[in-house]
Amino acid sequence: MLGLVLLLILSAGSAWSGGSQETAEKGKTIAVVTPYMANATTAAVIQYFETESKTRGWTVRVSDTAGDFGLLVSRIQDAVSQNVDAIVLGMGDPAQMTAGLVKAQEAGIPVFGIDAGFIDGVYLNITSDNADLGHLAAEALAESIDGSGNVVLFTHDPHPGVRARAAGARETLAEYPDIKIVREVHIEVPGPVDFARGVTSDILTSMPEGELAGIWAGWDEPAYGATQAIARADRGELRVVGVDGTDFARQEIDKGDVFVATIIQDFEGMASRMAQLMEEYFNGNKPESKVYLIPGKIYSD
Repeated sequence: MLGLVLLLILSAGSAWSGGSQETAEKGKTIAVVTPYMANATTAAVIQYFETESKTRGWTVRVSDTAGDFGLLVSRIQDAVSQNVDAIVLGMGDPAQMTAGLVKAQEAGIPVFGIDAGFIDGVYLNITSDNADLGHLAAEALAESIDGSGNVVLFTHDPHPGVRARAAGARETLAEYPDIKIVREVHIEVPGPVDFARGVTSDILTSMPEGELAGIWAGWDEPAYGATQAIARADRGELRVVGVDGTDFARQEIDKGDVFVATIIQDFEGMASRMAQLMEEYFNGNKPESKVYLIPGKIYSD
């Protein structure tokens, strides 16, 4: 009888231990840190990732620093001290977060990037083929201005994706001998719509009709701000392109006015692929690559 009781106790303990291990496998805690939550597309991709994580039983903690990269390092260090299972960079240049990445490496916590750059300390990064997005948007702009005229580029250097898009745009526009990039403007974040609207108003004042043909924007929000300023100034001869494929950009494009094209990024696809790769990591599988590029597609009038 005593032997039977001991056997039952051991069996129950083994079953409880197995159930606990299964729960631990599902109960991962992920820290998502971002400087750009005010950006519509950043918020969307993080939301998609949260949804994917919930289906896997993971807990996601999102921390936004509103463009403060110094604070972003602190948030990464906070996540390390909380002993999370993984850290996800929701966009932002990891080169500006090296102190945080070092802490994560020392603690053995993997850092994944969604539309962030890839450097030492980042396990892998999923992003759009940003150079191609820049090419596509620039080609759309060139076609809309008949391959001729002065253009302005709206960029944001701290974002590696926007940097790559701008480089792609320069390459494409350089193929048109009658197109000249007369100015490149760094758009501040947060508040890119308002900032771009103000900058565009100043540019239109300094460049009367006939001196400017179009504006290439590295993402949709500054393109939208530029469109508003152009409408207020009654400069319908200009053309604007953006990148991201946001709802508000597509609504403007559908009007058939100055906003002529955007490049749709597959943010839902990025989030889904990231969750899959993280699940594989937790199961002990190594990724086939350190950088995964997701194609985009053009949306135009």
